[in-house]
Amino acid sequence: MARDERVILMVEDTEDDALLALRSLRKGNILNKVVLVEDGAEALDYLFGTDADDGRNQKPLPALVLLDLKLPKVGGLEVLRRIRADERTKLLPVIVLTSSDEELDLKTAYELGCNSYIRKPVDFEQFSAAVSQVGLYWLLLNEPPPEPKS
Repeated sequence: MARDERVILMVEDTEDDALLALRSLRKGNILNKVVLVEDGAEALDYLFGTDADDGRNQKPLPALVLLDLKLPKVGGLEVLRRIRADERTKLLPVIVLTSSDEELDLKTAYELGCNSYIRKPVDFEQFSAAVSQVGLYWLLLNEPPPEPKS
């Protein structure tokens, strides 16, 4: 799959943060399709949901997950736990992008296998730069692991 065809899964329940992140990706010339889901349950359904017709997931796995921690329904740490527990998604790059400044969240996210933990800067320019740099690194510079064989 070509690099510009790879999908970004953004799990963010705050509309302003989601819009700002989308704008920042575009400003950084990251033109990949972004699938936005607003809670942990939607994220898990996107990653592991099944197609009613044949019982298997029809969506391609994203190239990158931008994951907030403080989410309704299913929290971000539980989403991360389930991503790492599944053979299909255990190597998927997951960037925690959160406003949480709790040390326990930071420690737990790394113990569960996040690739990076970024606290959302309050400043617009810092936030915009951080999201743009994340997109550039993970989608253009980073070499992803080989896709699992079916």
